[in-house]
Amino acid sequence: MTVTVNGVEVTDADMEVELPFHEEAGNPVDEAMITLVLKRVLLDEAARLGISGGSDEAVIDALLEREVQVPEADETTCRRYYDSNPDRFTVGELVEADHILFQVTPGVSLDALRERAQAALNTVLADASCFGDIAKTLSNCPSGALGGNLGQLGRGDTVPEFERIVFGLKEGEVLSRLLETRFGLHVVRVRRHVAGRLRDYGDVRDDIAAVLAAASRDTAWRQYASYLAGQADIHGYELEGADSPLLQ
Repeated sequence: MTVTVNGVEVTDADMEVELPFHEEAGNPVDEAMITLVLKRVLLDEAARLGISGGSDEAVIDALLEREVQVPEADETTCRRYYDSNPDRFTVGELVEADHILFQVTPGVSLDALRERAQAALNTVLADASCFGDIAKTLSNCPSGALGGNLGQLGRGDTVPEFERIVFGLKEGEVLSRLLETRFGLHVVRVRRHVAGRLRDYGDVRDDIAAVLAAASRDTAWRQYASYLAGQADIHGYELEGADSPLLQ
Protein backbone atom coordinates (compact mmCIF):
# COMPACT_ATOMS: atom_id res chain seq x y z
CA MET A 1 0.00 0.00 0.00
CA THR A 2 1.25 3.47 -0.90
CA VAL A 3 2.08 5.70 2.07
CA THR A 4 1.54 9.43 1.72
CA VAL A 5 2.18 12.26 4.17
CA ASN A 6 0.42 15.53 3.46
CA GLY A 7 0.05 14.39 -0.14
CA VAL A 8 3.72 13.44 -0.59
CA GLU A 9 4.44 9.76 -1.30
CA VAL A 10 7.04 7.83 0.70
CA THR A 11 8.76 6.01 -2.15
CA ASP A 12 10.65 2.73 -2.35
CA ALA A 13 13.76 4.77 -3.11
CA ASP A 14 13.27 6.66 0.17
CA MET A 15 13.06 3.34 2.03
CA GLU A 16 16.19 2.00 0.34
CA VAL A 17 18.17 5.00 1.56
CA GLU A 18 16.73 4.98 5.11
CA LEU A 19 16.61 1.24 5.84
CA PRO A 20 20.36 0.64 6.38
CA PHE A 21 20.27 3.02 9.37
CA HIS A 22 17.86 0.70 11.21
CA GLU A 23 19.42 -2.71 10.72
CA GLU A 24 19.82 -3.23 14.48
CA ALA A 25 16.16 -2.44 15.25
CA GLY A 26 13.65 -5.11 16.13
CA ASN A 27 11.61 -4.20 13.05
CA PRO A 28 13.89 -2.28 10.64
CA VAL A 29 11.19 -1.61 8.03
CA ASP A 30 8.80 -0.18 10.60
CA GLU A 31 11.47 1.98 12.22
CA ALA A 32 12.54 3.31 8.83
CA MET A 33 8.95 4.15 7.91
CA ILE A 34 8.37 5.97 11.20
CA THR A 35 11.50 8.04 10.58
CA LEU A 36 10.47 8.92 7.03
CA VAL A 37 6.94 9.91 8.07
CA LEU A 38 8.19 12.10 10.92
CA LYS A 39 10.81 13.68 8.70
CA ARG A 40 8.14 14.64 6.16
CA VAL A 41 5.88 16.04 8.88
CA LEU A 42 8.66 18.13 10.38
CA LEU A 43 9.89 19.43 7.02
CA ASP A 44 6.34 20.43 6.07
CA GLU A 45 5.97 22.36 9.32
CA ALA A 46 9.32 24.06 8.77
CA ALA A 47 8.22 25.10 5.29
CA ARG A 48 4.95 26.46 6.66
CA LEU A 49 6.90 28.60 9.13
CA GLY A 50 9.38 29.78 6.51
CA ILE A 51 12.36 27.90 7.91
CA SER A 52 14.75 26.87 5.15
CA GLY A 53 18.37 26.57 4.16
CA GLY A 54 20.90 23.75 4.44
CA SER A 55 20.20 20.05 4.63
CA ASP A 56 16.93 18.49 5.75
CA GLU A 57 18.54 17.69 9.10
CA ALA A 58 19.63 21.32 9.55
CA VAL A 59 16.12 22.55 8.76
CA ILE A 60 14.59 20.11 11.27
CA ASP A 61 17.12 21.13 13.93
CA ALA A 62 16.28 24.80 13.34
CA LEU A 63 12.56 24.04 13.61
CA LEU A 64 12.93 22.16 16.88
CA GLU A 65 15.20 24.79 18.41
CA ARG A 66 12.71 27.52 17.51
CA GLU A 67 9.43 25.82 18.40
CA VAL A 68 10.21 23.54 21.34
CA GLN A 69 10.94 24.95 24.77
CA VAL A 70 13.12 22.60 26.82
CA PRO A 71 13.17 23.13 30.60
CA GLU A 72 16.56 23.17 32.30
CA ALA A 73 17.21 20.88 35.24
CA ASP A 74 17.19 22.84 38.52
CA GLU A 75 19.43 22.17 41.50
CA THR A 76 16.83 20.07 43.32
CA THR A 77 16.35 17.79 40.31
CA CYS A 78 20.09 17.37 39.80
CA ARG A 79 20.65 16.56 43.46
CA ARG A 80 17.79 14.05 43.45
CA TYR A 81 19.29 12.30 40.42
CA TYR A 82 22.68 12.15 42.15
CA ASP A 83 21.23 10.70 45.36
CA SER A 84 19.11 8.16 43.47
CA ASN A 85 21.92 6.84 41.24
CA PRO A 86 25.04 6.37 43.37
CA ASP A 87 26.33 3.55 41.13
CA ARG A 88 26.66 5.99 38.23
CA PHE A 89 29.03 8.21 40.20
CA THR A 90 31.11 5.62 42.02
CA VAL A 91 34.66 5.17 40.76
CA GLY A 92 37.12 2.41 41.53
CA GLU A 93 34.49 -0.21 42.37
CA LEU A 94 35.76 -3.67 41.47
CA VAL A 95 34.76 -7.28 41.87
CA GLU A 96 36.84 -10.39 41.36
CA ALA A 97 34.39 -13.01 40.14
CA ASP A 98 34.26 -16.66 39.10
CA HIS A 99 31.62 -18.21 36.89
CA ILE A 100 30.66 -21.48 35.27
CA LEU A 101 29.00 -20.88 31.92
CA PHE A 102 26.45 -23.22 30.38
CA GLN A 103 26.24 -21.70 26.92
CA VAL A 104 23.10 -21.71 24.80
CA THR A 105 24.04 -23.01 21.36
CA PRO A 106 21.98 -24.00 18.31
CA GLY A 107 20.24 -27.32 18.79
CA VAL A 108 20.88 -27.53 22.54
CA SER A 109 18.01 -28.71 24.73
CA LEU A 110 17.30 -25.79 27.07
CA ASP A 111 15.64 -28.06 29.63
CA ALA A 112 18.64 -30.39 29.69
CA LEU A 113 21.03 -27.44 29.86
CA ARG A 114 19.13 -25.97 32.78
CA GLU A 115 19.17 -29.30 34.60
CA ARG A 116 22.95 -29.56 34.20
CA ALA A 117 23.46 -25.98 35.35
CA GLN A 118 21.16 -26.39 38.35
CA ALA A 119 22.92 -29.60 39.36
CA ALA A 120 26.26 -27.79 39.24
CA LEU A 121 24.87 -24.92 41.29
CA ASN A 122 23.47 -27.29 43.91
CA THR A 123 26.87 -28.94 44.23
CA VAL A 124 28.65 -25.60 44.62
CA LEU A 125 26.13 -24.36 47.18
CA ALA A 126 26.74 -27.50 49.21
CA ASP A 127 30.54 -27.20 48.97
CA ALA A 128 32.00 -24.06 47.40
CA SER A 129 35.52 -25.53 47.44
CA CYS A 130 34.64 -27.60 44.36
CA PHE A 131 33.81 -24.51 42.26
CA GLY A 132 37.11 -24.48 40.37
CA ASP A 133 37.04 -28.18 39.52
CA ILE A 134 33.49 -27.97 38.18
CA ALA A 135 34.39 -24.89 36.11
CA LYS A 136 37.35 -26.72 34.55
CA THR A 137 35.12 -29.67 33.68
CA LEU A 138 31.86 -28.06 32.61
CA SER A 139 32.26 -24.36 31.79
CA ASN A 140 31.86 -23.28 28.16
CA CYS A 141 33.99 -20.19 28.80
CA PRO A 142 37.79 -20.01 28.33
CA SER A 143 37.93 -18.93 31.99
CA GLY A 144 37.06 -22.53 32.86
CA ALA A 145 40.74 -23.42 32.47
CA LEU A 146 41.40 -20.97 35.31
CA GLY A 147 38.72 -22.45 37.54
CA GLY A 148 36.17 -19.99 36.22
CA ASN A 149 38.09 -16.91 37.32
CA LEU A 150 37.20 -13.77 35.32
CA GLY A 151 39.73 -11.58 37.09
CA GLN A 152 38.92 -8.06 38.25
CA LEU A 153 35.84 -6.48 36.73
CA GLY A 154 34.88 -2.82 36.77
CA ARG A 155 31.57 -1.23 35.91
CA GLY A 156 30.92 -1.55 32.19
CA ASP A 157 33.29 -4.50 31.68
CA THR A 158 30.48 -7.05 31.33
CA VAL A 159 26.97 -7.16 29.90
CA PRO A 160 24.43 -5.24 32.04
CA GLU A 161 22.43 -8.27 33.14
CA PHE A 162 25.62 -9.88 34.52
CA GLU A 163 26.94 -6.67 36.06
CA ARG A 164 23.73 -5.86 37.95
CA ILE A 165 23.86 -9.15 39.84
CA VAL A 166 27.58 -9.59 40.35
CA PHE A 167 28.13 -6.11 41.77
CA GLY A 168 25.34 -6.79 44.27
CA LEU A 169 27.04 -9.84 45.77
CA LYS A 170 29.22 -9.83 48.88
CA GLU A 171 32.73 -11.20 49.12
CA GLY A 172 32.72 -14.99 49.10
CA GLU A 173 29.04 -15.16 48.14
CA VAL A 174 27.74 -17.67 45.62
CA LEU A 175 24.57 -16.54 43.87
CA SER A 176 21.81 -18.86 45.11
CA ARG A 177 20.18 -19.11 41.68
CA LEU A 178 21.30 -19.43 38.10
CA LEU A 179 22.10 -16.13 36.42
CA GLU A 180 20.64 -15.90 32.92
CA THR A 181 22.32 -13.67 30.34
CA ARG A 182 22.39 -13.46 26.55
CA PHE A 183 25.24 -15.99 26.65
CA GLY A 184 23.52 -18.67 28.67
CA LEU A 185 23.26 -19.78 32.29
CA HIS A 186 25.90 -18.92 34.86
CA VAL A 187 26.87 -20.19 38.28
CA VAL A 188 28.50 -17.15 39.88
CA ARG A 189 30.74 -16.46 42.85
CA VAL A 190 32.38 -13.22 43.99
CA ARG A 191 35.80 -13.64 45.56
CA ARG A 192 36.45 -9.99 46.38
CA HIS A 193 34.44 -6.77 46.26
CA VAL A 194 36.08 -3.35 46.46
CA ALA A 195 33.42 -0.75 47.21
CA GLY A 196 34.96 2.18 45.37
CA ARG A 197 34.48 5.90 46.08
CA LEU A 198 31.46 8.09 45.45
CA ARG A 199 32.47 11.21 43.52
CA ASP A 200 31.55 14.54 45.08
CA TYR A 201 28.31 16.07 43.85
CA GLY A 202 30.08 19.28 42.85
CA ASP A 203 32.38 17.33 40.50
CA VAL A 204 29.51 15.75 38.56
CA ARG A 205 26.76 18.38 38.81
CA ASP A 206 27.35 19.79 35.32
CA ASP A 207 27.39 16.30 33.80
CA ILE A 208 24.10 15.48 35.52
CA ALA A 209 22.51 18.70 34.26
CA ALA A 210 23.61 17.85 30.72
CA VAL A 211 22.16 14.33 30.92
CA LEU A 212 18.84 15.58 32.31
CA ALA A 213 18.68 18.37 29.75
CA ALA A 214 19.23 15.87 26.91
CA ALA A 215 16.48 13.62 28.29
CA SER A 216 14.08 16.57 28.59
CA ARG A 217 14.95 17.71 25.08
CA ASP A 218 14.32 14.28 23.57
CA THR A 219 10.99 13.96 25.38
CA ALA A 220 9.88 17.43 24.29
CA TRP A 221 10.90 16.80 20.69
CA ARG A 222 9.02 13.49 20.56
CA GLN A 223 5.91 15.14 22.00
CA TYR A 224 6.13 17.92 19.42
CA ALA A 225 6.57 15.43 16.57
CA SER A 226 3.63 13.38 17.87
CA TYR A 227 1.48 16.50 17.94
CA LEU A 228 2.41 17.40 14.35
CA ALA A 229 1.82 13.83 13.21
CA GLY A 230 -1.63 13.96 14.76
CA GLN A 231 -2.43 17.04 12.68
CA ALA A 232 -0.94 15.65 9.46
CA ASP A 233 -2.78 13.93 6.61
CA ILE A 234 -1.22 10.45 6.66
CA HIS A 235 -2.54 7.62 4.48
CA GLY A 236 -1.39 4.01 4.19
CA TYR A 237 0.39 3.84 7.53
CA GLU A 238 -0.75 4.07 11.15
CA LEU A 239 1.78 6.03 13.14
CA GLU A 240 1.52 4.79 16.73
CA GLY A 241 4.33 6.86 18.21
CA ALA A 242 7.23 9.18 17.52
CA ASP A 243 9.99 7.13 19.11
CA SER A 244 12.43 7.38 16.26
CA PRO A 245 16.22 7.83 15.91
CA LEU A 246 15.34 11.02 14.05
CA LEU A 247 14.48 12.55 17.44
CA GLN A 248 17.15 10.99 19.62
